[in-house]
Amino acid sequence: MPKHIFVTGGVASSLGKGLTASSLGRLLKLRGLRVTLQKLDPYINIDPGTMNPFEHGEVFVTDDGGETDLDLGHYERFIDENLSRNSNATTGSIYQAVLAAERRGDYLGKTVQVIPHITDEIKRRILRVAHDDVDVVITEVGGTVGDIEILPFLEAIRQFRNMVGRDNVCYIHVTLVPFIGPSGEQKTKPTQHSVTELRSRGIQPDVIVCRSEEPLSDDLKRKISSLCDVQERAVVNAADAKNIYELPLILHDEGLDDFVCELLRIEGQPDLSYWEQFVAKVEAATTPVRIGLIGKYIELADAYLSVVESLKHAGFHHGADVEIVWIQSESVEGLLAAGQLNHLDGIVIPGGFGSRGVEGKIAAARYSREEGVPCLGLCLGLQAMTIEFARDVVGLADANSTEFDPTTRHPVIDLMLEQRGIEDKGGTMRLGAYYAVLAPGSQVAAAYGEPVVSERHRHRYEFNERYRKQLEDSGLWCSGTSPDNRLVEFIELPGHPFWVGTQAHPEFKSRPDRPHPLFRELIAAALERRALTEPAAVSVPLPAPADVRASDPSASLTS
Repeated sequence: MPKHIFVTGGVASSLGKGLTASSLGRLLKLRGLRVTLQKLDPYINIDPGTMNPFEHGEVFVTDDGGETDLDLGHYERFIDENLSRNSNATTGSIYQAVLAAERRGDYLGKTVQVIPHITDEIKRRILRVAHDDVDVVITEVGGTVGDIEILPFLEAIRQFRNMVGRDNVCYIHVTLVPFIGPSGEQKTKPTQHSVTELRSRGIQPDVIVCRSEEPLSDDLKRKISSLCDVQERAVVNAADAKNIYELPLILHDEGLDDFVCELLRIEGQPDLSYWEQFVAKVEAATTPVRIGLIGKYIELADAYLSVVESLKHAGFHHGADVEIVWIQSESVEGLLAAGQLNHLDGIVIPGGFGSRGVEGKIAAARYSREEGVPCLGLCLGLQAMTIEFARDVVGLADANSTEFDPTTRHPVIDLMLEQRGIEDKGGTMRLGAYYAVLAPGSQVAAAYGEPVVSERHRHRYEFNERYRKQLEDSGLWCSGTSPDNRLVEFIELPGHPFWVGTQAHPEFKSRPDRPHPLFRELIAAALERRALTEPAAVSVPLPAPADVRASDPSASLTS
């Protein structure tokens, strides 16, 4: 039977429950354990697929087409396991399942209640990921203790310990120890109140992870231990770190994984050497490179979380410190582009929906093409690059996507055939992993090092096959297509240092110690450009070609 670890949070949101769960998952994997993670979200949306990125951040897509919380991105990156739609459950999806069962008559006419029906469904969702090939399931409960919407989840995980046995469950509570400037003190009272609230729901935490700006003193740890009724060893300090990939080592030094394994009667010692080497590599990545991210949700960095992390991963690989320049796409429309983009070493045009800011993305695509600036287009980014090429190279002046101009005479981007007539917006896009065949001799084939690849998708519109020959005759190379050659999945511009677009979201498959090939090659091209334009800026040897890098032992994860 798998062991279960539940991670809750108190005091404030965004404390790092997801990173704590992910880091613990990595530490347990370094002990040779098979680990999976899950997120329980208290909001009533069925999934985050229709939620505003300004409010919720990015929607992370799994191989099987699940639209999930962004924390699943952290989970996958840290434990290097592909998760599924079952790894994310919301209040909305849970109530939907219970009400559907009631309509079918599954409850035999009984009154449907939060307890036991909702709590039973929550427990069923937890058990759904507890497969025979898993040793440990780590479940993060979203929200904060004290929120009214979190109560059914707390009751469910309280019951869960009695259901599977006390030796098979561990509760970890993440809380805040703030620093009060005027008094010059760190305060434990918020932690005390948070734990008291959790205990009022019948859950005594086994471990308290204290987030803080500066390290906690031993005296403060003893105080928290005494007042919150946990062992002193179980008060774990997660002070602010320079980068998130240090966190597993910090938590190990604090004894988190040792205590949890002791509590759950898990034997074995971790081998941290690989992760220590990786963190040292991260710290040694100092060569500057400047990448512009052209988006319309830049006020909330989490809207592009996986893109940002993918750029960092590629930077680690090349020993580069990637500076991301956040550029509002509306600010680079028309003649404004050059002034905003001329200081960049590379450009990323990320995905998105809606017409706002799209002309800025098109302008950025044009600038990068004409000025030889390495550019990677993701999903809508590929569409913007296609529109730009059609307008400015082919001469189709009003070329556009029917998403932005339904009456355009040249719909080089159009609604996918299978999307026509769909009215429900949630969960109905082209979602999940699809294969693509790469053209021999193309940049994308050289980057991947294999002829067939699988990438995750999230879109309704696509490259219009009717314009493919016209665009290719003018110099655009459709360098990757679906296996039936019907859908264009990759485009590139021969002779350009790096002008590549993909209809997919490759950022979802990048790993900290194994960067995604497209991001890796973007950073390589950006470093080469920087070396030419600012010779003094690069003081280390340029990266080896793609085929050499692919054979580097550091490019693969040992687990």
